[in-house]
Amino acid sequence: MARWRIAEKLLAVYFAYAAAVAFWLPLDARIQWGVALLNAALIASYFALARAEARGLRWVSYFRDWYILPQMLLAYQEMGWFALPHADFALERAWLRYDHLVLYDLGLKRAMESLGPVLPSLLEVSYSLVYTIAAFYTAALYLTGRRSLVDTAHAAFLIGILSAYALFPYFPSEPPRTVFAGQDLPAHLTIFRQFNLWLLGGYGIHTSVFPSAHVSGAFAGAFAARRLLPDRPWIGRMLLALAVSIATATVYGRYHFVVDALAGLALALLADWWLRRRLSTLNR
Repeated sequence: MARWRIAEKLLAVYFAYAAAVAFWLPLDARIQWGVALLNAALIASYFALARAEARGLRWVSYFRDWYILPQMLLAYQEMGWFALPHADFALERAWLRYDHLVLYDLGLKRAMESLGPVLPSLLEVSYSLVYTIAAFYTAALYLTGRRSLVDTAHAAFLIGILSAYALFPYFPSEPPRTVFAGQDLPAHLTIFRQFNLWLLGGYGIHTSVFPSAHVSGAFAGAFAARRLLPDRPWIGRMLLALAVSIATATVYGRYHFVVDALAGLALALLADWWLRRRLSTLNR
């Protein structure tokens, strides 16, 4: 019997939702139908893979573990196709006051620049590593003999990032580094920052920055590793430290506002709540 995985169900719901949103927004018809057809094909691929595995093709089971990963990136890029002209920066102006509270009143900027370019460089490296988290925890589960938990880990991670993506159309906004160009920027333009700016210039989206999917994904992945690999606590701790660095980098590097990061953390906690319930059910 063909059986869908939880992660595939989550992606199918998300892609169906995205297709509906495409027709709700005042987008070009080519984008609307392009999203609808692409997402229908993706959902059909989950049907096909489930049936193939049910017919005894064992390699398909392993393929499904990794096939999910590029879907995560595609889900993000799709929301970029929904960007509309954005001239009203009311949200960004309201959010900026909290950034100044953290950066200046609480001393984050001064602390990060206390060792020259060292800490800013580490933050930028951490920020770029967010794209490796899903592959890392998947490999860790393989190497520790817990491959059966890969789907559960993917589901928790997807709850974190897809819930952020789903909210983008309702909070049209741009990052502080572009809305307030030249303001509050890091004191050091390191090569690592140049790389991130180049990456975002080519692959970033302009639909919204709220909530921060970088933060929600980083913490959701860290929480999942801590719960699914309890006998390897160093993995969860390492990913948690990385998540904290990523969250700090989003604000210090002016990629996101503080409220974006906090909202992302809230979504990660939602994913962790789901994971706890899931593990409780599995352990009965």
